[in-house]
Amino acid sequence: MKFGGTSVADANAFKNVASIVDSRRQTRPIVVVSAMSGVTDSLVASTVTAGSGQPDSAFASLGPVFQRHKTTDGELLASETASSFADRVNATSEEIRKLLHLCAEYPSLRSELHDSIVANGELLSSYLLALFLQERGFKSEQVDARRCIVTTNDYTCAVPLMEETFVRTTDELLPLVDAGVVPVLGGFIGSTAEGRTTTLGRGGSDYTAAIVGAAVAAEEIQIWTDVTGVLTADPRVVPEAQTIERLSYAEAAELAYFGAKVLHPKTIQPAIENGIPVRICNSRAPAETGTLVGAQTETSPRTIKAIAHKSGVTTVQISSARMLGAYGFLRALFEVFEKHRTVVDVVTTSEVSVSLSLDDASSLPAIVCELEKLGTVRVEKGRAIICVVGEGLRGTPGIAAKVFSTISDINVTLISQGASSINFTFAIEEERVKEAVQRLHHEFFDQRAMGMV
Repeated sequence: MKFGGTSVADANAFKNVASIVDSRRQTRPIVVVSAMSGVTDSLVASTVTAGSGQPDSAFASLGPVFQRHKTTDGELLASETASSFADRVNATSEEIRKLLHLCAEYPSLRSELHDSIVANGELLSSYLLALFLQERGFKSEQVDARRCIVTTNDYTCAVPLMEETFVRTTDELLPLVDAGVVPVLGGFIGSTAEGRTTTLGRGGSDYTAAIVGAAVAAEEIQIWTDVTGVLTADPRVVPEAQTIERLSYAEAAELAYFGAKVLHPKTIQPAIENGIPVRICNSRAPAETGTLVGAQTETSPRTIKAIAHKSGVTTVQISSARMLGAYGFLRALFEVFEKHRTVVDVVTTSEVSVSLSLDDASSLPAIVCELEKLGTVRVEKGRAIICVVGEGLRGTPGIAAKVFSTISDINVTLISQGASSINFTFAIEEERVKEAVQRLHHEFFDQRAMGMV
C-alpha cells in the first residue's frame, strides 16, 4: 500500500491512512509512504539555494518544514512519543544544516548531497506513521528503505539493481510480515552498494511500492492517491471524466507516458514482469474500488478507454532525398538524439522524411545543427500530443475517422498509430488541446452523444 504526499499532508490525513491500513490489516500489508505534501519541493529548493552559496538562507527556508512535522506530531502522538519524534526532527534538521553547508563548499558533490538532504522527507513521514500506527494498537516498525532498495550511483535518478534489491527486500520485510508487523518504508529513496543515499527521481515512491510488491510476491500493489483511479481524461480539462474500472498493463503504460498523472510510467514495469495487479485507490474515498490494472482487461464497448494529453511538446521534421532506398539513415539520425541525451516520444516516417516529438527541447539548437548535416530540418514549438488509448483500437473500423471528424477544424501536424493495437497518437497546436480533448471526450464518453440514454 503506497500513500502519496497528499495522503499524509497533515494530522487528519495520517489518521485517515491509519484507518485504511487498519481496515486491511488481515491482508498483511506493507506500507510505503511519500514525504508530506510540499516537503520534497522545499528540500530540493534548499539545495539549490545552498548551491548558490547561501547555506544559511537555505536552512532558514526549511524552518516551516520542521515546525510542520512537530505540529503534526503533537496532534497525533501521546506526549512521550511526541517528544521522541521531536528529537528526531531536531537531529534531522541539524544533519540537513551540515549537508547544506557542504553543498556550498563542494560543488562536485552537490548531486550526492542533494539526495542525502531530500531523502529526509520520506524518512520523517515513514517514522511518524509507524509511531502513530503503534499508538493505534498495531505492531508496526519503520524500515529504512535504504536497507532494501539497492541502486546505481546515478544521484537524483538512480536505477534499482533488481537482483540485489529483491534479496535485501525479502530479507528485511518478510520476517516482519510473518511476525504480524506492519512495515512502513519511505518511498523514493535507496542506497548504493556502498551505502550512499540515492533517490529514484520524481514518481519514485510509486516505483518503490512496485519493486517491494514484486520482491515479496504481493497479491496486489495499491497506489493510494487523491483521485478515484485512472480517469477517462484529465479532470482539470474534462470535469465530468469517469473512473475506468479495469485497464491492461499496456493501456496504463500508454496513458501514464502520455500525460495521465496518476501512475508513474516506471511503476508498471515491476508489476508487468511479475504479473501483479496494480490498484489505484482514493484515500479520500476508500470505499471506492478505483482502477485495477492487470494483464487482462475487457475491451470497452466504446473501444476507447481514455484520452490522455500533454502540452509543451516540440515537433521536428527531417527531410532528405538521401533516405530513399538507403540504409543507416535512421541510425545516424537517432544517434544525434542519443548523443544529446534527449528522449524522443512519437515517431512517424515516410520515404523521404521523419517526424518526431520531444518533451525536452533544451538541447534542440545543438541537435538541429547536427541534423542539418542529414537533411532539411523544420521545428515546430508550442505543440501538444493527444493519445487515444483502448484495447482493440486498431481492429475497430472507423475510429480514426470519428476522431478526426470530431476535430476537423483543428490542424493535425503529426499522426502515429502505435506499434501495439491500443494507441493512436497525434499532435496539434497547444492552444487548442483543451478544446480538442473536451470534444473527443464528449463524442466518445457522453452517453447522450453515443445514443445510450
